[in-house]
Amino acid sequence: MIEPSQENSQGGLRVDGRRALELRQIRVRMGVFGQADGSAYIEHGNTKILAAVYGPHQPRSNTAKNIAKALVNCQYSTAVFSFTSGERKRKPRGDWKSQERSVQLRHAMEAIIHLELYPRSQIDIFVEVLQADGSDYCASVNTATLALIDAGIPIKNYAIGCTATLINTPSTDEEDKTLAEGVLDANFVEECSPGVTLSVVALPGTNNEDELNENGLIVVAHGAGQRLHLSRLEVLKQRALQGCRDIKIILDQAVRQHLTANLLPSFLQNSLE
Repeated sequence: MIEPSQENSQGGLRVDGRRALELRQIRVRMGVFGQADGSAYIEHGNTKILAAVYGPHQPRSNTAKNIAKALVNCQYSTAVFSFTSGERKRKPRGDWKSQERSVQLRHAMEAIIHLELYPRSQIDIFVEVLQADGSDYCASVNTATLALIDAGIPIKNYAIGCTATLINTPSTDEEDKTLAEGVLDANFVEECSPGVTLSVVALPGTNNEDELNENGLIVVAHGAGQRLHLSRLEVLKQRALQGCRDIKIILDQAVRQHLTANLLPSFLQNSLE
């Protein structure tokens, strides 16, 4: 039960009943696609993402066969039936948004994979948005990270994504001050409201979970023609980074449970034979 003082410190409620710093429920499954080398499935509320990893394997282009580290190929696509509003997407991939998301996803994955371990090779990462209800890109980064782990590809650390949305509201009530400073893990309605959304991808520090590696920080801002004043950027970014810390704990627990339930029993059985 939440104490009244804690409830007031969190501010008012959002359209889906959450408080400003409250994440949606996150469900995780790994190893869901047997044909791939690694796969993962994540639900961030009603946002549902499936990721599959193939490789490392021999690169398809001749120009990539002489490179000193692995080539990462990312494909981000959205199912035509994915929108919760009932709208149908014309093309699942190839549009400018999918191409932009593919490039952003590749940058995030290149930042965590030990590419130098796989010279003259290629790693393919396919992400499919099955249902879109906000924070799609950040949820895709989280799913792709888990798929890499399931594939056994060495990574430097988790790439964690979380959104922070600054909702422009005319209300100045005391209870809405926390909401006015930004909300975490925005859903589709909040992303479409007047305001600015920051999609933050961060690499948590290896020595201290509370620290973040600013050198690995990727910030993507988007909004419906709204401007974000520089004085409000730092507060919004710090909120997103706090959400990344909370999500990292959830994903790390899911990985440990997956390893305990699937890999360790088979390892013990093989060692006894």
